Amino acid sequence: MKRFATPLLLLTLLLIAGCSQSPLKNSSREDKNGWIYVHLEGTPSQIGYQHGYLLAPEIDDAIKMFAFYFENGSVKKDWKFFREASERIFWPKLEKEYQEEIQGIVDGLAARGYKYDTIDITALNANIEIASYYIPWLANKIKQDSLNNKAPGKCSAFIATGSFTEDGKIVIGHNNWSDYINGERWNVIADIVPSKGHRILMDCMPGLIHSGDDFAINDAGILYTETTITQFKGFDEKGTPEFMRARKAAQYASSIDDFIKIMTTDNNGGYANDWLVGDTKTNEIARLELGLKNTPVWRTFDGMYEGSNFPSDPKLTSEETTFNPNDMTVSANSRKVRWAQLMVEKKGKINVEVAKAMEGEHYDPIKKTETVSGCVLCGHIDVDPHGAPEWSNAPFFPTGAVQGKVTSSALAKDMKIWARMGHPCGEDFLAAPFFEKHPEYKWQEKFLKDMKGNPWTLFEGKK
Repeated sequence: MKRFATPLLLLTLLLIAGCSQSPLKNSSREDKNGWIYVHLEGTPSQIGYQHGYLLAPEIDDAIKMFAFYFENGSVKKDWKFFREASERIFWPKLEKEYQEEIQGIVDGLAARGYKYDTIDITALNANIEIASYYIPWLANKIKQDSLNNKAPGKCSAFIATGSFTEDGKIVIGHNNWSDYINGERWNVIADIVPSKGHRILMDCMPGLIHSGDDFAINDAGILYTETTITQFKGFDEKGTPEFMRARKAAQYASSIDDFIKIMTTDNNGGYANDWLVGDTKTNEIARLELGLKNTPVWRTFDGMYEGSNFPSDPKLTSEETTFNPNDMTVSANSRKVRWAQLMVEKKGKINVEVAKAMEGEHYDPIKKTETVSGCVLCGHIDVDPHGAPEWSNAPFFPTGAVQGKVTSSALAKDMKIWARMGHPCGEDFLAAPFFEKHPEYKWQEKFLKDMKGNPWTLFEGKK
């Protein structure tokens, strides 16, 4: 794969993007405080081409990282396996416009000298569904292994409205918990203006047509985020990929009802989440707990819905998970307790600045002390001797909160979000001293680098 000199490349991109006949017309890239902001617009093919071209080195790096990590980490499957699953189960079920967008990414990569195909990009988009849902389901189905339904938890999020917020309108926040090796690459803010549907502003990884950790707003006033359901079991290979439904909801939902319909139609059970969604036109918020068999919904004009990877519906919990809601050593339950405390402490005060502070918080409600661990809203399992057994994370495993985002009704109206790359608390993760202290994880050194704590940065759709 070819590499390019960055300064010369960026100058070339600017010149090409300014040409009236260029497929990069009106697109742009800006690197800022750990983030890569890209503006993409046009048909699905044009958006894909711009994406692939502007982010080519980062997409190449992401695919190589995942191929390495899945084969050498706990999944123990090579990239060929992910490609075969994507070609058979995911690619055929994508609607035409998303197939065209993925082909556009491939074309943009090719124009930069990188040789990937549509199945590689599909596998990149479907990697969570395959690794954490399809593989455990398949292993149980063919009886090669017992069901390892340790579906990822790892995110802290909320949405609030009415008497819970300072202005009575919506405030939403989310921090992404991921293994640092891939989470430090969740560093794109994508401003997408499609030829059909709504304008989208979202975070994502390079090469994804959806957010992936799911923080998105659109110009119809819909905003959403989610946290995964810990220890979820179930997958339907006949269903529609979750990553396509999430993108489609961002692009075409004009109401909470639209969002629920899109996400529940032909649900495959992959990436089962508690979705937190709001409509800034009405300031109504909702929680959609999207299991495979159970999909309960809560809605209100005055309240707060929180997420920290716990299932809320007792029926879904008993039928579709092996989650223990009473075990307070589990991160999801500890953080649930903290969210409940904050609902009382912050009621009527929640604004963007309070949201930032909550997403970077280190208070452990069980130990009743400030601590850096895996049981606080801004998690740092890399310093936690307990690890996170519920997610198969051994002590000091390099995983935790890798970035955060917040917005409000007022900001979303102007297509604006605040985002912080790195730990939402602002602390650095430095690879060299970590590997020296924990040599058992040195095998990740090829791709796991420093993750610096950057400042909160305001991003907005290009005018």
